[in-house]
Amino acid sequence: MKLHIKNGHVVDPASQLDFQQDIFVENGVIIAITSELNGFVADQEIDATGLIVCPGLIDLNARMTIKGIESETHAAVKGGITALCIPPDTTPIIDNPAAIELIEDHAKKAGRTMVHTIGALTQQLEGKLLSEMLALKEAGCLGVSNGLNTIENTLIQRRAMEYAATLDLTLFINAADPWLQAQGCVHEGTVSTRLGLGGIPEAAETIAVSRDLLLIEQTGVNAHFHNISTARAVQMIGEAQQRGLAVTADVCAHQLHLTEHDIGNYDSLSHVIPPLRSIRDRDQLQQGLRDGIISAICSNHKPLSNDAKLGPFAETTPGISGLETLLPLTLKMVDDDELSLQQAIACLTSQPAAILGIDAGHLKVGSQADICIINPDAHNECQPEQFASAGKNSPFKGWLFNNQVVHTLINGQTVFDLNK
Repeated sequence: MKLHIKNGHVVDPASQLDFQQDIFVENGVIIAITSELNGFVADQEIDATGLIVCPGLIDLNARMTIKGIESETHAAVKGGITALCIPPDTTPIIDNPAAIELIEDHAKKAGRTMVHTIGALTQQLEGKLLSEMLALKEAGCLGVSNGLNTIENTLIQRRAMEYAATLDLTLFINAADPWLQAQGCVHEGTVSTRLGLGGIPEAAETIAVSRDLLLIEQTGVNAHFHNISTARAVQMIGEAQQRGLAVTADVCAHQLHLTEHDIGNYDSLSHVIPPLRSIRDRDQLQQGLRDGIISAICSNHKPLSNDAKLGPFAETTPGISGLETLLPLTLKMVDDDELSLQQAIACLTSQPAAILGIDAGHLKVGSQADICIINPDAHNECQPEQFASAGKNSPFKGWLFNNQVVHTLINGQTVFDLNK
């Protein structure tokens, strides 16, 4: 199979490409990025005139069940995502090689996005006994995490970090103090007071980040903070990076646009954990991206049934179906002059790949042809009811986006075509 992508605006931060060029693919591998290739006769051509051609996107945090892999990987490629990570707190919990094999089998049968797994840090995520991290690594896990379950015992957290460090496994952390978070469901502030809802203070995140940074410094483990939501946490992680700690961080795409005020009158579609924070927090998250403190943007995808969002706000299930809005929300920051196009694409491609330690997220001769082609002038209205995901739970209904995926290719094969 020979593929010729013509006249596209090639954007690849890893290779510092940002100009109109053609891409030539043979047997799933990029063989040339040039204006022409003598003797190359394509079996398929894609005219990318006026379109952006970039590496396939990589999502660091997307939840789904085994049964949901079919629909959610379809949603992923519709959103230009060619690789994603499933955290361990799924069904089944990823704390043994059999669970990894089961997920990989279902992903191969779906035949779309590459699905990577993050293994459990402790058995059954209970925070009591360390998992068999070596077996998980040998089975293919790219890192370990305790998901949304906090390890309350600091000694166990330290031992887990030490074990992960000896295996050169990245530790993925969702920083939250369970006692301060308690039964809260929104950011603690004027909005929570006005609505009479339980608040989650900034300190619920920053105290947990502080504890983990101290342990990271002591144990030497490579660590990545998921879903940072507060300005103070950005500052703390930036200071740790300046001291030479091997720490990185990501932010949810929705946290870059929404704030506590978007909850309105108890809009449960804006019920997420960590909660939507203040305008200042949102602005500092954006600044953290510009400064390179936060190096990746993720979907924090959690597809839910309609029933899960019905009822009193505090009793609804937190979560957003985010795979299909990850790219347009990120590129909206380019349209709003908050990020450059290179910065935005890097946060979705090469930088997540570096965090995972995988050979992906770039367009280079000899690399696998995982490619996303985007129409930057699509002017598309977000309609969650048309999502490929089983979850239609999105607060972005009616938002107008200027960027839409028209082709997604994995290993040189078209897995999504907007026109088909």
